[in-house]
Amino acid sequence: MSSNLDSPTETSKQPPPRRSQFPDVHTFTVNDLLDAFASGLQDFRGAPRFGLFFGCIYAIGGWVLILLLLRFDLPYLVYPLAAGFALIAPFIASGFYVVSQHLETDAPLTWTIVFGTVKTMFSRDLGWMALVTGFSFFFWMDIAALLSFGFLGFQIFTFADLIHMIFNTPRGVVFLLVGNLAGAAIAFGVFSYSVISIPMLFHRDIDFVTAMVTSVKFVLHNRITMAIYCLLIAVLIALSLLSGLIGLVITLPILGHTTWHIYRRGVAEADPG
Repeated sequence: MSSNLDSPTETSKQPPPRRSQFPDVHTFTVNDLLDAFASGLQDFRGAPRFGLFFGCIYAIGGWVLILLLLRFDLPYLVYPLAAGFALIAPFIASGFYVVSQHLETDAPLTWTIVFGTVKTMFSRDLGWMALVTGFSFFFWMDIAALLSFGFLGFQIFTFADLIHMIFNTPRGVVFLLVGNLAGAAIAFGVFSYSVISIPMLFHRDIDFVTAMVTSVKFVLHNRITMAIYCLLIAVLIALSLLSGLIGLVITLPILGHTTWHIYRRGVAEADPG
């Protein structure tokens, strides 16, 4: 007597495996990072007026905020604020994605096109990413203030007094060490969920949660390469701070264009179906 358990009609009705709702990510090597950086530099040289314009806007904004902190006797927040540019760098680079995309497709580039595209970007989920990134930035500023109060006390001092206390007292050195470690941890967390998500939200019509998860997935899949890129961003931002934020005029455009090319190389194309 034969059994129907082995019938081909039964086994052929297995449902197909479900595909992940998140885009696939590629392996991204150090050589790929160098190629992306070279492409970013080429984009900056290909349309320097846009990069220099946005870079100047960000540098001027930083100067204004720093002057306000000094005006209201909050010198201990100057360094955290300046270092916070590393947290919001992927988001403020949104304008550079427009330029890179148009250079990639040989499309015409005008001020009207660039400003118009940047404006429409915030009608999509990129606006939510602006909220998430801004919240992360203010969270870091709150942490910096709490660390300052914990190590330096509730007192009003000048910027010169602050520098002397940090570099000439044991308490100040510990404060500097702990503050930088905390800032590095927060910066890498923000970097992980934003490095790919923001250019992806600009390029694709997806929700910001999917974009953030894909970004974290990409960073985890390429830990060493992305750690090197995060370190590169930190070094360039530090050099920009030492130049009085003037270096941001050059470093931000190059990093913005580079991030676009990392996204284009690191994330699979959207399924046309």
